[in-house]
Amino acid sequence: MLVLRLPARLEKRLEKLANATGRTKAYYAREAIVEHLDDIEDYYLCMRRLEQKSRGIPLAEIEKRLSVED
Repeated sequence: MLVLRLPARLEKRLEKLANATGRTKAYYAREAIVEHLDDIEDYYLCMRRLEQKSRGIPLAEIEKRLSVED
């Protein structure tokens, strides 16, 4: 279970959408989370790696690993 507090303006928009489509506000909140969770996870993974100053992989090495050479 998840409880969210939304700014009044966003809550009204969500409610208007739900009423117009016959779906619930929870449906649209869930859809938004599903749609963006991968991106958010990727962002934090990248930020963590940048903070660790991980050694990069040269493009030629990536192409070789993926068999995508010219």
